[in-house]
Order: sequence, then structure tokens, then C-alpha cells
Amino acid sequence: MIRSKIFAAAALLGSATLALPVAAIAQAPVVSYEEQLAKVEDQLAYQAPIAGVENNYWFNYQTDLAEARKELTKDLRHATDAEDNRDAWDEYRAELADARGDYAKEMAEKGYPVGEVRVLTDNGR
Repeated sequence: MIRSKIFAAAALLGSATLALPVAAIAQAPVVSYEEQLAKVEDQLAYQAPIAGVENNYWFNYQTDLAEARKELTKDLRHATDAEDNRDAWDEYRAELADARGDYAKEMAEKGYPVGEVRVLTDNGR
């Protein structure tokens, strides 16, 4: 009798713990690979002007970012399927990367130092 109660309790507990992750997964929003890449690119955006210099290049860069975000919002609003959604995020990622690259290039051409990160391996290469 005790054994059957233990098995019943274990079965009940097991089904309850299995139901929680499934419910959580069912409520989690689906994020496409393109959206993930775009969010990473968004994190790479310059938060401050290169070398602390606020010039036309910086303001143009800020305008490019604002236009890309506005275009993304419009494209997502008009998306009718998953492919449209992925295309919108991919276009947004490309525009962010292009704007960041153009800004860095223009500042480098003007002689301002553009930061660079190097990761060294164990052997120092």
C-alpha cells in the first residue's frame, strides 16, 4: 500500500514537472536566426562618438540608425509571413552594419583612432 502511494506521488510529481517546461516553451516567442543576428549587430552600434568627437559623421550615423529602426518597424508591421519577418530583420542587420562600417571608415580617414579589440590565444598569437 505504501509502495503504491509512493509510485502515485512520483507519477503525479513527474507529470507536474514535465508540464512546466512544456508550458514555458509554448509561451516563449519564436525568434528567428535573422532577428538574433540583428540584435547582436544592434549591440555593436557605437554608443558614443569615436574619440569623443561629435561631427557630421556622428550625426549622420545617428540618423542612419534612426532610419533603419523606423524602416524595421514599418517592415515588421507589414510582414504577412515568417519570410517577410526574416527579410525585415536581415535588412535591418545589414543597414546597421553598413552604417557602423561607414562611420568608422570616415572617422579613420579623418585620422581619428578607431578602437580595435584583439583576442589572444594561450600561445599569445
